[in-house]
Formats: sequence, structure tokens, C-alpha cells
Amino acid sequence: MSALEIVNIRKTYGDVETLKGIDIALESGEFLVLLGSSGCGKSTLLNIIAGLAEATSGDVLIGGRSVLGVHPKDRDIAMVFQSYALYPNLTVHRNIGFGLEMRKVPAAERDRAVRDAAKLLQIESLLGRKPGQLSGGQRQRVAIGRALVRKPQIFLFDEPLSNLDAKLRMEMRTELKRLHQMLKTTVVYVTHDQIEAMTLATRIAVMRDGRIEQLGTPSEIYDRPATLYVATFVGAPAMNLLNATARGSEVRIDGSDTVLPLSDELETQPEDGQKLIVGIRPEALRLGASGLAIAAKCEVAELTGPELVVSALAGMQRITACLPPRTVLENGQPLTLSFDREAIHLFDAESGLRL
Repeated sequence: MSALEIVNIRKTYGDVETLKGIDIALESGEFLVLLGSSGCGKSTLLNIIAGLAEATSGDVLIGGRSVLGVHPKDRDIAMVFQSYALYPNLTVHRNIGFGLEMRKVPAAERDRAVRDAAKLLQIESLLGRKPGQLSGGQRQRVAIGRALVRKPQIFLFDEPLSNLDAKLRMEMRTELKRLHQMLKTTVVYVTHDQIEAMTLATRIAVMRDGRIEQLGTPSEIYDRPATLYVATFVGAPAMNLLNATARGSEVRIDGSDTVLPLSDELETQPEDGQKLIVGIRPEALRLGASGLAIAAKCEVAELTGPELVVSALAGMQRITACLPPRTVLENGQPLTLSFDREAIHLFDAESGLRL
């Protein structure tokens, strides 16, 4: 039995269809990330699961039981929002235990649950403080603690780290990963940050315009993107996309002399003259002529610390490469960027689908 099952969920506002038939089955203990840009429908879907919005059609099952029409408090879920939504006049202890207090849980049991959650989140010393005396990271821990004490079947997170600075986001990602590994609770997590998705998820649903473009493990999403949208959305820097044309058993990069072989393992072989997009991740490129190669000319080289990010021109098309940090390059310098055959991703230019 799936912990969470989303069956053909659709949501319309007047003539606008926000969700266009979403199907997901989530097993107990999975960490699902709904990943996509603003307006793709990910938060709407989360709100439907939570009971904060109603689906136009379809069904949501938690533990095999349909929860459509069931009040949010009776769905056995706990939600952590982007805003911490803490009561400023209450201590951390009371904020964490407030939901239990409303359910008339005995004081001793409530105190024990709060202290257990605080110990897990390493905020025991903060229980007597009020939210105004806490940092952003500490407030987010309190909000997570309030969800933890409920011991729900499913945790729902709506962009919980977006208000934190880069260092705190990294620390909280590690904390959430640790908590999930310890508790093995089912999680649905909404974000537009592909790094959060890749580091936290056991599965990622990449959403676009109310549909799921691809559902898979982080490695599946990264190594075999199903569409051009997924290919460009996941990965930093983004995958290089080069216009090309199929010529017999080869692919010619438009505007250059570069010719690449077609793999026999493609699910769909392109027709002669078909317009294609060749995708190559920047980190798959290296300097030198070993393997397949593309001639280019260096435009800009940026040292990020662990790598040198080089923007170059291959014919009339721009290409980015991630090279070792000690690489020395000059603007205008000719380059030979090589890569392995396995690094090539081919997409149909018209449909955007992977071949």
C-alpha cells in the first residue's frame, strides 16, 4: 500500500487549468521533491494534499484512504511553510507544543514530546526564548519541531529554506537529510532550487505548466533528462544545448565542422536532415583532443574556487565548460574541448523530447 497516492489530480480556476492530470504513488519513507519554476503548480498540488485547496477532479489517498473532503487536521499530516508562522508571544516550548495543546494532550506527555523534538533538532537551550530572540535558522528548526511532535504519516514542506541565506540553507539541508534518515518518515517537499532537490530527494518530480515533465531518482533526472526543459533546469551551470542536424549515421553541429557519431542505443533513430539538439553537461568537457572534440574560442573564464567556468564560442554557438581551477586561459584563445560519447544527450528540436 502506498503511503501517498495522487490520482489524476486536476485543478482549474475558471478557464485556467493549473494542474493537468498529476499521478504519483509514494511509498512509505520516500522523500519526494516537487521541483519547478514559479507558477508550475507545485505549491497548488501540495495544498491539495494538505487539504488547504480542493481538487477539481481526481483523488488523493493517504495510507490507502481517500482524504478528499477530509479536514486538514484529520489527514495525519504536518506542514512546514516558507514563513515560519510562529506565535511571537509564546516561548519556543509552547510554539512547538501548541498543536498538541489544542488537541488536549496531557501536559506531561506534551512536555516529553517537545523536549524529544528539541533534542533531535539541537535546540534544547532555546526552549525558554521567544521567536524574536532567534535567528532565521533557529526559527526554522522550531517550525520543523512543531511538525515533528505530531508524528504524522506525511510531512509537507513548502519552500522551507528560501528565507535563509546560502550558508544557513546548506546547514538546514544537511539537517533535513539527517532527520529523514533517522525518522524514515514520508516527505513531500516543494522547491524551485535544483540543488535542494538533488541533495534531499529519493525521487524528484520536475513540474512544468501543471504537468510532470519527469519523475525519477536524482541520478535518473541528471543522467537521462527526458526533455529539454529537464535538461536545462537540473544542473549548474546548465547543460549546453547545441543546434545540430542528423546526417546519415552522424550528427553535424550547426555552424561548425564538428561531426558526432549517432549511438545505436538510441530509443528513436533520427531521420536524415532532422533538426536536433545536442546536450553536453559543462562538467563532462575537458581540455585536449582525447575522445570526441569540439573546437571553440575562449570568451570569458570565471574562477569559482573549486573550478574554472569557461564560456566559449563553438562556431556561432556558445558553450560552457567546467575546468580544473588552475587552468590558465586568455580571452580569444582557441580551445579543443573533448568529451566521451556517453556524455552526449540528443533531443528532437521540435518536440524537445529525448531520442
